[in-house]
Amino acid sequence: MAENHTETAPRTDRVVTSGSVPIAVRDHGGTGTPLLLLHGAGGNLATMTGLADLLRPAHRVVTLDLRGHGHSGDGPWSWDAALDDLAAVADDLGLDRPAVVGHSLGGMLAALWAARHPECPGAVSLDGSPTPARPEDLVGLAPDRAAAELARLHEVFTAMAAGLAQPLDSAQVEAALAGQRALAQRYGSAEEPWVEAFERNLVPVEGGSRLRPDPTLTEQLRVAMETVDLFPAYREVRCPLLLVLATENLPEQEAFAELYAAYRRGLAERLAAVDNPSLRVVHLTGASHAMVAERPAELAALVTDFLAGATSSC
Repeated sequence: MAENHTETAPRTDRVVTSGSVPIAVRDHGGTGTPLLLLHGAGGNLATMTGLADLLRPAHRVVTLDLRGHGHSGDGPWSWDAALDDLAAVADDLGLDRPAVVGHSLGGMLAALWAARHPECPGAVSLDGSPTPARPEDLVGLAPDRAAAELARLHEVFTAMAAGLAQPLDSAQVEAALAGQRALAQRYGSAEEPWVEAFERNLVPVEGGSRLRPDPTLTEQLRVAMETVDLFPAYREVRCPLLLVLATENLPEQEAFAELYAAYRRGLAERLAAVDNPSLRVVHLTGASHAMVAERPAELAALVTDFLAGATSSC
């Protein structure tokens, strides 16, 4: 169980309006080098509170709601548009050459930012890998078996997206909040950020409430995360880039254990073939995709040490 007991940081919330959509940000303060900390798909800035507090001693940490999430504005998803959102935030807050750290979707953005910004002092992707979508990426599975498992996974994702698109009544909201509190207890973290993260994505609709992102953006994100190829970024990046990869399944992934094991094998083989001294890869033993909740202190130390080393080598 992760322990996450840190001094409460003075936080300032604001909305950056200089880009194509308004982006809600939270400045956690700190006097160190600036760092943008990015959440995953379906999350928001509150999901990164625990890690932000742990990174704050070494950095001025700024979290934000990606477009279509939390309190940020709506807009069609593209990788370039999301990267432009980050640039608008950095410019508006006066963040000079910020490091970028992200989880899942945010980790993919961190890698793409690093490739776009060679002046970046360092970037870290916390299990920010594309969604398994191609049979050839599942090493060790026969093509027919791989295709069948991917089709089954797609059906599950489609059903999940349909369920999330439905309005929630008050009883369902209360049950979900109870679930968030239970998860906080499971991971040994404070309940408040978990509750805030759920409520921050909740918007009123006819018949109750609905969670952001909306169905249109959810589908755009699914396609984007299935089709993006990050390997050109891995090969071309010239600023220090750290990939921290999960080695275990989430409970929800156990039904697809064979698929995810094959995907991790394929990813490890492809990364091992990348000849780029700017890229470092860590396979975090015993960690799942929920590593930010499971191991926040370990991740904070890993990120802090990596960025400190990257800065000293510049």
